[in-house]
Amino acid sequence: MKKGPGAHQAREPATHRVAPAAAAEHLPAPGELVRIADRVLKLSDADETEVTIDAAADALTRFANNAIHQNVAERYLTVSVRTVFDGRTARATTNKTDEDSLKQVVAVSAALAREQPKDPSLLPVPGPQKYPKVRRFFPRTAASSPDERARVVKRIAQIAVKRGQTAAGVFSTGAFQSVITNSRGLFAAHRQTRAEFSITMMERDSSGWAKANSADVASLSPHELAENASWRALATRAPREIPPGRFTVVLEPAAVLDLLGFLFYDFAGTAVLDKRSCLNERMGKRIFGENISLWDDVSHPLQSGAPFDGEGLPRRKVLLVDRGTPRNLVYARATARKMRAKPTGHGMALPNEWGEAPMNLVWSGGTTSLQDMIASTEYGVLVTRLWYIREVDPYEKILTGMTRDGTFLIDGGKVGGGIRNFRFNQSLIEMLANVETLGPAVRAAGEESFEMVVPPMKVRDFHFTEVTRF
Repeated sequence: MKKGPGAHQAREPATHRVAPAAAAEHLPAPGELVRIADRVLKLSDADETEVTIDAAADALTRFANNAIHQNVAERYLTVSVRTVFDGRTARATTNKTDEDSLKQVVAVSAALAREQPKDPSLLPVPGPQKYPKVRRFFPRTAASSPDERARVVKRIAQIAVKRGQTAAGVFSTGAFQSVITNSRGLFAAHRQTRAEFSITMMERDSSGWAKANSADVASLSPHELAENASWRALATRAPREIPPGRFTVVLEPAAVLDLLGFLFYDFAGTAVLDKRSCLNERMGKRIFGENISLWDDVSHPLQSGAPFDGEGLPRRKVLLVDRGTPRNLVYARATARKMRAKPTGHGMALPNEWGEAPMNLVWSGGTTSLQDMIASTEYGVLVTRLWYIREVDPYEKILTGMTRDGTFLIDGGKVGGGIRNFRFNQSLIEMLANVETLGPAVRAAGEESFEMVVPPMKVRDFHFTEVTRF
């Protein structure tokens, strides 16, 4: 097979041969974070004091042109102190943990708080809470080394070289932990690992892409992702141009994710209260198809993140959409009081202007496989992923963007080869009313949204407005 541009011999540069450093080696012991937090509380003379400590150690191996070209390791620890004096509050942050620095950050927070106007919506800090149990720390992920990542990348580069393709991407691993405590006895702690693999396989006039992430590096399959991306690049060679219009589309999970991610803040109580949500005047009305339901569920096995919010409240499972009808919102404590609702544990660290947001979205799925969706489509488009998505109309939730890295024509129930990419202009409300079938929901990773659990979708009348130049 003729080699594509940049498809030279796979190699491992000297940068990976440094002594292996794993995330676990750079994270402070959980007890150390507790010691720091206790010391800060003792240093404060505020009416109320809240301490948030975040620590992380991350590393990544970046590759391009079938070779590793960068290894990067980063670690950080931040101590954030919020003090309250007579209804006034402010926050100060430091990345130093010596005694003088802790005294200084407490003093700065106190000085800033005393200068603030009184906040009539400010509530007392919460007391002790109970949290759902989640298991999101995997020692194997925390112990991942540059050598291990380099061996994976080398095997994938060899696949690209063999097929005359050019591989580029990132393999990252890391771990983080957080502690929130306050002067009323609240204590919340969370540890989690994270791993992510992303790859683009390129040919002269085509490309393929795949990405996945997980708390458990063992659940990732970089070789399978690389094979998937390689096939897409091969199958979309010499893409045809077809006229734009309204098509039946089969959206793979990454494409679904990056579209639906634009809806997340619309379910925040603050967004509805401020009339900035597309759900204003639509709550309790069926606006999506009956096959569409949505939860925010931090305990879902495919989800990630801490089981508590920025104020230390437990994140509760909330049914947001019930068979096409928006039913509930999420609330921080202050927003809940304003809207005469119960807080759901979705608040952000105070002070903030955003209030709250659902961060663990789980969309309902179905039982139709991607292959069956394609087989049932007489004429349509299969979309791998989308990019450069922008909001055109926030109230009708109209988005524009482009397809990328694997756009296929479906003809007679079969994938008929690659086509030139499209720009789209599509209302999410209309799209979710036009979903014909759903596949099983999976944890998806994209580039335009945070990770969530979404299904592949077959959607009618998806609006492509023009053909792109590539």
